[in-house]
Amino acid sequence: MDGSLVLHGLNIVYELATLTLTTLGLAIVFGLLGVMNMAHGEFVMLGAYCVVTVQGWGWPLPAAFPLAVVVCGALGWAVERWLIRPLYARPFDTLLATWALAMLMRKTVEAIWGKGYQTLDTPLAQPMMLGATAYPAYRLGLIVLVALLLVAIGLWWRRSTAGLRVRAMTGNPVLAQALGIDTRRLASRTFVVGVVLAGAAGVLLAPLVRVEPGIGVDYLLDAFFVLVVGGLGSLGGLLGGVGTIGGTQAVVSSIAGQTSGYAVVLVLSILFLWLKPDGLLARR
Repeated sequence: MDGSLVLHGLNIVYELATLTLTTLGLAIVFGLLGVMNMAHGEFVMLGAYCVVTVQGWGWPLPAAFPLAVVVCGALGWAVERWLIRPLYARPFDTLLATWALAMLMRKTVEAIWGKGYQTLDTPLAQPMMLGATAYPAYRLGLIVLVALLLVAIGLWWRRSTAGLRVRAMTGNPVLAQALGIDTRRLASRTFVVGVVLAGAAGVLLAPLVRVEPGIGVDYLLDAFFVLVVGGLGSLGGLLGGVGTIGGTQAVVSSIAGQTSGYAVVLVLSILFLWLKPDGLLARR
């Protein structure tokens, strides 16, 4: 097989994997709780700055994972408890509140680290040979990790007691409460899991992307487009949205440039909002 075709195919798979990774947290929060977390991209950014922090301390890169879990988890719990919980019945107000939170997080990061790009020293760019094609080993590992994560989440959702309780809460919260499920605590944990996944995505992507305070906006927009096209509340919808948005953007960008790719994705999302507002595979 032509090495250039293999390389192009691997690049598309990598783009789809990273899009899945950065969308997963918002899919959980928006799809299950109905909260459009406009600070989702800033939690991804926060995870990336955890890598910058541990590097500044002279610690190994894996140490950024527990740091991101603690920081994003604690902040997510506080945000859900005091900002989101009083506004669950007012979706537009949660959007405005989390948008203000996003700006606050961005300005805080700028005050601590500045507005410039952060340079990361990482030994993770070694290539791996796939036949006659060399490809970065870290990217391949990321693709495998995302695939395993999706399998784990699918099994948890379908077979675990916690997954059953979340399905009950999202399906009929009043009946779930009547059955003794603490929906308030479950909603809090769901929100925390969503923002921790966003932070973990930032940690994983930090060695591969530019790290600066404004990166969160791009991740939020891409995740929103995926959920609009795929539909809310189902793993199939997430994968359908990732395949449609990520595949379209990758193909168009490779032919006509990145700006054209974004333009086509925007038009596609508008068409779905107009013609198929529930998305491809929304939860029923």
